[in-house]
Amino acid sequence: MSERYSCADRDERTIGLEIAASAIRAGDLVVLPTDTVYGIAADAFVPAAVDALLAAKGRGHSMPPPVLVGSVATLDGIATDIPDAGRALVKEFWPGALTIICRQQPSLVWNIGETGETVAVRMPDEEISLALLEKTGPLAVSSANKSGIPAATTCDDAEEQLGDAVSVYLDGGPTPGSVASTIVDLTSSTPRILRAGVISLARLRAVVPEIEDLG
Repeated sequence: MSERYSCADRDERTIGLEIAASAIRAGDLVVLPTDTVYGIAADAFVPAAVDALLAAKGRGHSMPPPVLVGSVATLDGIATDIPDAGRALVKEFWPGALTIICRQQPSLVWNIGETGETVAVRMPDEEISLALLEKTGPLAVSSANKSGIPAATTCDDAEEQLGDAVSVYLDGGPTPGSVASTIVDLTSSTPRILRAGVISLARLRAVVPEIEDLG
């Protein structure tokens, strides 16, 4: 049976965050609001939890989830060989709706899917998700929806799609919109946009003029 907490109420939010963090540590799934859409979260370092996340969405390991971090400093703990262009993008757009794909640290012991030794990382600009990340550390987070169905923009949407596959729902009200984060691949010699999203090509090129748009 899932539990749901309204983060509009300060006391309920405090309790919900503690219970959500305990659920993550137990290997269970949590739905949380982000600055783009609702996300479904699991401990990135527990393979069974990541498996459960992918199963809840109806997705295979060929589509690994991104990893959300609670601070810019955490990036260097999970990624390596970050180019100057990537640092500039992070400085400008984090926290925010920018996901970057980097080479993962070779020392990491996790299995988030078929990543080709890369990792997609984002720091969200949303206080509830940041508060949870502060308690848990990096989380594997994908949009809170069944594969092929539009991403949830309310907690009701997420719960209707995912049901009891999720242990804890943190209700932060409607998200700012339904558009996902922009994804930039930093693993090649030239940064490349892999998915258009909230942050436009023009804004990205104002920081990194050489960025390529593969769309």
